[in-house]
Amino acid sequence: MPSQPIVILGGFLISPEAYAPMATKLEQLSGQPVRLVAVVKAEWLLTVFAFGWARILDRVATTVADLARHSPTGQVTLIGHSSGGVMLRLFLDDAPFQGRCYDGKALADTLVMLGSPHTALRATALRQMVQQRLPGSFFSDRVGDDRVKADRVRYVSVAGDLELPAASSMARRLAPTAYRNSSGDANDRGDGLVPVTSALLEGSTSVVLPGVAHGGAFGANWYGTPAVVVEWWCALEQPETGADTVAKGPVA
Repeated sequence: MPSQPIVILGGFLISPEAYAPMATKLEQLSGQPVRLVAVVKAEWLLTVFAFGWARILDRVATTVADLARHSPTGQVTLIGHSSGGVMLRLFLDDAPFQGRCYDGKALADTLVMLGSPHTALRATALRQMVQQRLPGSFFSDRVGDDRVKADRVRYVSVAGDLELPAASSMARRLAPTAYRNSSGDANDRGDGLVPVTSALLEGSTSVVLPGVAHGGAFGANWYGTPAVVVEWWCALEQPETGADTVAKGPVA
């Protein structure tokens, strides 16, 4: 992993405070500044509309530009949790969205997606738009077409594989319906909300973490738990090997 600042975009309706332990641990591991793009509940509710996405991505763009100016590499690492990971895929694009051209790939060479719902049988219209407009790891040089990519991005997908009997009551209650709406299989494997197959973006370096939940309400260990952060961050520091899946051991 390059030594550069980190920008975090959280997930739908999750309070900014929930990401404080993640940010602190990432600062310790990377030795670089970490900035969370704070989004309050009312703003998340607006993301059913395209202008709601643009409001948040405008804030991402400002944060990225500010940190990139002081970055030793001139770039930043992006981390998106849940819906935030899908939105950051769109941020990388240089084509217009709601009258803006973000072109995040010019300032961000790594995108880490934590439990992000990339594919689903019943995806929202905007998530479907991202998948159709930017399928798979679109700006990775592993995409097999003739496009010339001046700005290569490393995509990393992290998926939790949670044993539901050991999960929270919320996870046990929501997982069957959430999995069915995503993959069609109520008994699928996942983090209590997003199936592994949905979270692993095609063409990305993929990491599967046994025992890891979607959020704190779904289990004791989730993507933002400091011990779990160490697990997926260490996986990112390994040399790229293509789109192979790296399965880590259970988090202590």
